[in-house]
Amino acid sequence: MKVLVFGGTGQVGTELRRHAEVIAPERNEADLSDAEACAALIAQTDAAAVINAAAYTAVDRAEEEERLATAINGTAPAAMARSAAARGLPFVHLSSDYVFDGSGATAHTPDMPTAPVNAYGRSKLAGEQGTRAARGTHVILRTSWVFSAHGTNFVKTMLRIGVERPSVNVVADQIGGPTPAGAIAEACLLIADRLMTEPRLSGTYHFAGAPDVSWAGFARTICERAGLGCTVTDITTSDYPTLAPRPLNSRLDCRTTETAFGLARPDWRAELDVILAELEAA
Repeated sequence: MKVLVFGGTGQVGTELRRHAEVIAPERNEADLSDAEACAALIAQTDAAAVINAAAYTAVDRAEEEERLATAINGTAPAAMARSAAARGLPFVHLSSDYVFDGSGATAHTPDMPTAPVNAYGRSKLAGEQGTRAARGTHVILRTSWVFSAHGTNFVKTMLRIGVERPSVNVVADQIGGPTPAGAIAEACLLIADRLMTEPRLSGTYHFAGAPDVSWAGFARTICERAGLGCTVTDITTSDYPTLAPRPLNSRLDCRTTETAFGLARPDWRAELDVILAELEAA
């Protein structure tokens, strides 16, 4: 199956190129701030499905660049979805746990009310709304805390800090599911393939790694499995102020995804070991 991928150089996009025959336009071919240019690529493609793995992900900077973040995360996916619908192509769009306000302590189900607490979350919600409004065959796949051996992510940051410092303070009251980019890529491809024969599966789903953990717990596991002597000390979100507020509860209930597509939550600890080995061998 040939797939048109937006965001082919990102974490998930890189993994998609490893797993499938992919058409991945360069930035000069697919300016994500130009929604109609992205739509035009879909109108011309010979791919069997479209996956949008592209996003504006600078959460704090989005507070000052909300218009740009919304153009990339909201307007562009909506145009992609409309173009894919016009061609009858399945469209898989990656979204985020940040569409929720992060209240409570139970896992968010796909049908729970959304209430983003920052500009990034609002821009991602706009992309979801535009994708649904196109009324094509689609899946919105919400995920969280993406990590891999490439790009910029928490694992690579902790590995660098763990070498440079004897100790580090990490937030312990934000809870979520770290999710390997490779697992997300495989999920997107399986979903796109299923949608071609079962468009009735269109809708919003969750896919996040297990078990749920705090950022501090994640950091501690990274340091332990990488053999680093860095000590991780728990702090609260209020101890680490950021320009954009963060949701405390990023837990995602993924049961409907497993029921519909047979996709179980990946064990992030096992994938972490694979990624650490890949980084060591690089």
